Amino acid sequence: MARFKRLNVINKVGEQGMIPVYYSPDIDRMKKILTACYNGGLRSFEYTNRGDFAHEVFAELNKWAEKELPDMILGAGSVMDAGTASIYMQLGAAFIVSPVLKRDMAKVCNRRKVAWMPGCGSATEISYAEELGAEIVKIFPGSAVGGSSFVSAVLGPSPWSSIMPTGDVAPTEENLSAWFKSGVYCVGMGSKLITKEIINNEDYDQLSNKCRETLKLIEKLRS
Repeated sequence: MARFKRLNVINKVGEQGMIPVYYSPDIDRMKKILTACYNGGLRSFEYTNRGDFAHEVFAELNKWAEKELPDMILGAGSVMDAGTASIYMQLGAAFIVSPVLKRDMAKVCNRRKVAWMPGCGSATEISYAEELGAEIVKIFPGSAVGGSSFVSAVLGPSPWSSIMPTGDVAPTEENLSAWFKSGVYCVGMGSKLITKEIINNEDYDQLSNKCRETLKLIEKLRS
């Protein structure tokens, strides 16, 4: 059962404006990455369901985070079907992110009152996702779907939509400025935030600093 209520999750993600996205089968590495993001001020994290037994790593990580990083909102991403969503919710996922839009996933998430962020690639899909109860919709990959101009175009007729691009989002002023000027609710950031260099060098202080700097940059861009 999720430790955080759905509305609290949605509000916190919107307040911070970003969600780090990462997968590793190594539980010790995941603990270090999660701690670095936490120390950098972030309070939400998407663990992506990318490998065999990923849910087992998530289960251990979530139990550990509840004790060591109590304010961290941990969710699961790259979830492709309702069955997998149910597994992660049973393990305490506070939100579910998917690259696809599926009605049965909406039903299982809504039944448990867990935030569901489906992947959409058109105004029609975004509208349908909202009809199914999605508060935040993901566009993925962000640049391929149409980039920041796509977001601006969608928000014209539906300014109530909360859009989160993932893919080709980078922690730079040039990149984030375009996204936030277009009106995104938040962004998902993976390998351009949690880089191979950081992982290979185990430079988790650098990751904390990047998270801290990116949060400040988002605050500046919004003001």
